[in-house]
Amino acid sequence: MPTASNGYLGRAEIAYPGSPVYNARQTSSAYNSNAPQQGTYKSVSLQQTSPQQGWDTQGRYSPSDSVDDIIASPNLSDYSLDNGTGAMSSGKHKPSAKVRPPQRRPSNRDEFDGPHQFLQRPPADYTAQQERELPHLPTNLHVQEQDSVLTQVNDRLSQCAFDFVAKYQFPIPLTQDMRPVERAQDREWTEWVYLLKRLATKRRIPARVLYNGQIKQFVTILENSLEMRHAAKHQSRPLKDDRNILQLISAGIQVAKILKDASAMDYLDRLYVSTEQQIQDRAALRYRT
Repeated sequence: MPTASNGYLGRAEIAYPGSPVYNARQTSSAYNSNAPQQGTYKSVSLQQTSPQQGWDTQGRYSPSDSVDDIIASPNLSDYSLDNGTGAMSSGKHKPSAKVRPPQRRPSNRDEFDGPHQFLQRPPADYTAQQERELPHLPTNLHVQEQDSVLTQVNDRLSQCAFDFVAKYQFPIPLTQDMRPVERAQDREWTEWVYLLKRLATKRRIPARVLYNGQIKQFVTILENSLEMRHAAKHQSRPLKDDRNILQLISAGIQVAKILKDASAMDYLDRLYVSTEQQIQDRAALRYRT
């Protein structure tokens, strides 16, 4: 009779498939590459998949995808964009490294406190030429004539803005110190400029309603016309030269053009021509005398 390994007589242990002896032998043969394989069973290799790998294979993005494509993904809200690992944001993901907020520049510092340079000073004689008395620009219109021209530009631009806002039904905010608008004269041109700029910056004005879709140039063109104010309220301002007067009329023409108001543009263009002719006639009269 076979004896047990402990030296006393006992029950024989038969190595049949499925028995503990058979399983122990199979396990020991797996660690010994030189030992002959027993049995005809095939070994199955099980690969353990981590939760991280499973999530990556389900929601993996291609490196060529754009940010818009990723944002359009229906499951993007389930993922965290802070660490870029694609882990679930529901609390089942591994704790990621703490992301530090961007450091803000102190309020009392600016770019001039960092690395900078100074340009070489120009020669003294060159600076003296620049600092000499400024050349005289011709001023042929009297103050009343200038006031009349600027008032006409101010009133026509106010009417132009009134028609533009009414045509496209843009909202006009109401405040306690300002009455509702019933006619163009209820707001000065400076107030219309402020309204149009707010409508543009709040993206209430579509580019298609402006000339050539110039929505980016709209605010700049409006600001160039801000000197057109009601002359009666600014009588103490210095007298403007002829070129400045014509420049202000031209700025008004550009406003009427970008608002695509043909009648206002024609009115201001005729005012420009008549004002320029008046300046030339006054200059010729002074030259003869």
